[in-house]
Amino acid sequence: MKRPVIVLTGGGTAGHVSVNEALIPVFNEKGYEIHYIGSHDGIEKELIKDRHRDVTYHSIQSGKLRRYFSMKNFSDPFRVGVGTLQAYSILRKLKPEIIFSKGGFVSVPVVLAAKLANIPVVVHESDVTPGLANKLALPFSKHIFTVFEETLQYVPAGKATCTGAVIRPEIFEGDRKEGLRIAGLTGEKPVFIIMGGSQGSVTLNEAVRKEIKSILDKFEIIHLCGKGNIDESLEHIKGYIQFEYVTEGLPHLLAASDFAVSRAGSNAIFELLSILKPMLLIPLSASQSRGDQLLNASLFESLGIANVIQEEELTESSIVNLFEDLMKDKENLVTNMRKIANTKSPDEMAELILSYKN
Repeated sequence: MKRPVIVLTGGGTAGHVSVNEALIPVFNEKGYEIHYIGSHDGIEKELIKDRHRDVTYHSIQSGKLRRYFSMKNFSDPFRVGVGTLQAYSILRKLKPEIIFSKGGFVSVPVVLAAKLANIPVVVHESDVTPGLANKLALPFSKHIFTVFEETLQYVPAGKATCTGAVIRPEIFEGDRKEGLRIAGLTGEKPVFIIMGGSQGSVTLNEAVRKEIKSILDKFEIIHLCGKGNIDESLEHIKGYIQFEYVTEGLPHLLAASDFAVSRAGSNAIFELLSILKPMLLIPLSASQSRGDQLLNASLFESLGIANVIQEEELTESSIVNLFEDLMKDKENLVTNMRKIANTKSPDEMAELILSYKN
């Protein structure tokens, strides 16, 4: 008997893939044949093909949706058109019951093709305000799930549900001893994990490395510095370990850490919230983004569950002082974190998604 088919899409950053990754084991258990539509060279291809051999990956073309002037703004709509035709051909062959879109540029052709093929699409939005890709997808989607209650004001009434964040079960399965072993740390000093996202943060990396000697006098550091950002001159320094990016071992490294310094991408900060990890957020600046991380960080700060410093202010501040302030605020932050529990398990989220299938 042929298994039912579900298609997942989303890419461009690890945040656009992580929820899909959390759902894959659940759909497998439910007997679905899972297909993923992504770009030819995005991070989603690397993550899905390397970690989920039971998922069939399909590559399509997609143009980037820019809010600024670029000559590529004239050519990329044609790439979106080609990608839509490619996605349509894939969907006509697969005949999925439903498509789940996590957003990102590559999702736009898939959502457009789904409309042409009369296949229902549900969309997931992690940030306070919808990204441009999801804004374009909304008219063609059957429903949208949001992480923040505040997001409902930006989407069509009656077509959206606030579900909270989807948290991967393995996040709760980290082991401190194993994390310290992986990192080669003792845990005798407070351990900070520094996460600049899959691409890394130049400003954050420089701020940490500039004061590394002063930092290591008081703390131990796990530094996720982004692809291509390893500083070989700092290799083998006691109390400091750097990784480009971590996937499977991340729960252990988080368990080994007492505090987190992070960008303010929604998936990452909700995972930190779920394990009650006191956090200092350094959102991506408005000059480098549409401002979604600024809104995420501002909301977390207003709820008293995170400390925040703007990227522009980081270069003028002592990162050691910021670490010490986070330690002082730990009790209040954790107390406030315990009051917020609006999350969904992957099993619960999968049931919601499937409730909108044809």
